Amino acid sequence: MDAEIIQTLTINILPVVFAITLHEAAHGWVAHRLGDDTAWRMGRVTLNPLPHIDPLGTLLLPLLLYIGTAGHMLFGYAKPVPVQFSRLHNPKRDMIWVALAGPGINLIQALLWAVLDYALLIAGVEEPFLLRMAEAGVLVNAVMFAFNLFPLPPLDGGRILVGLLPWRAAMAVSRIEPWGFYIVLALVVMGVINAIWMQPLMGLTYDVLRWVLQPLQTLLSTTH
Repeated sequence: MDAEIIQTLTINILPVVFAITLHEAAHGWVAHRLGDDTAWRMGRVTLNPLPHIDPLGTLLLPLLLYIGTAGHMLFGYAKPVPVQFSRLHNPKRDMIWVALAGPGINLIQALLWAVLDYALLIAGVEEPFLLRMAEAGVLVNAVMFAFNLFPLPPLDGGRILVGLLPWRAAMAVSRIEPWGFYIVLALVVMGVINAIWMQPLMGLTYDVLRWVLQPLQTLLSTTH
């Protein structure tokens, strides 16, 4: 493993750990608030990253893909938070909020990392490691936000779609879930998700972040 890969992994490790941990904890927390305490009782509503890490999906698969493709492909997953949708107050409606919680917390984290990036620049901090980590935090969370909203179970977007559709259509979509991960992985490898979903949604996400952070951009321009 060369020095550049080690440096890249070092810069990304903290943003990735926060992104995954808060994403999964948010699912469990919202489920708990809406009637299902399964994740709460299992200790999955926690900021400790260890219960959320899947050895294959969180560690080995992303590392092998990153090294094998020279950084051109990165894909992984965390250990899903268990949710018994039947225990929610209103299962069909509340599953939407549980699913939205994960991508929602990633969008908030992307915003906070971007605020940190601007704050460092405004303060005159020129440490490349800190600036690159803040930029990585924005990117990692924007990717997780966009990717998890792809409307195919078991991704969050698929759960949201099931919650929004009429019962008959929702049941038809939900039957895809046992094979959904393999379908998603194939679409990622073929570049389909990147072309039709990630690029447009990532562009929109960055546009929204720039719009929200316009006051900080103005302040940065006036101080430098």
